[in-house]
Amino acid sequence: MRRVVAGPEIERLIQLLSKLPGLGPRSARRAALHLVKKREELMQPLTAALGDALEKIVVCDTCGNIDTRNPCMVCADETRDHSLLVAVENVADLWALERAGAVNGRYHVLGGTLSALDGIGPDDLNIASLISRAHEPEVKEVVLALSATVDGQTTAHYITDLLRDADVKITRLAHGVPVGGELDYLDEGTLSAAIRQRTLF
Repeated sequence: MRRVVAGPEIERLIQLLSKLPGLGPRSARRAALHLVKKREELMQPLTAALGDALEKIVVCDTCGNIDTRNPCMVCADETRDHSLLVAVENVADLWALERAGAVNGRYHVLGGTLSALDGIGPDDLNIASLISRAHEPEVKEVVLALSATVDGQTTAHYITDLLRDADVKITRLAHGVPVGGELDYLDEGTLSAAIRQRTLF
């Protein structure tokens, strides 16, 4: 039987922290202990930041990004290429592409992928608004930046079918050997995709 070593408030903090991605029960316990020890330096500013975030964070009506303004900073940036529209599964993917500095276009967050097993159909995602945006006259290319999973590729094929009548080029992310990757350490699926999608040197 596990003994309780802290009061219910600290135990609740640990339980809530353990729900964050990448934090299990042990990591959450260490994080909670660190926050309690550094109360003035970390916990109080974190509490204030969370309070501000709860009041000000909104979902962008245009692309689905999360920000403190609507439209978001990405959509409000006039220096972006309006001919390029990049569809991603979620906000984390949008932020990852922005962190890499790989895209100067606009984004569209789908809110997930189609999944029959999980009961997620087209009406559960932001697909209709993507199709509408893809038909805007300035859009020339739609990049389907979706995961190389069965659900991701199913979603990409579904969207491609819906965009057949749009006057846009439809592309997807390349699949295969990552930069710095050694062939010996890659799985068979990645190697097959790399061979099938080989390009001129």
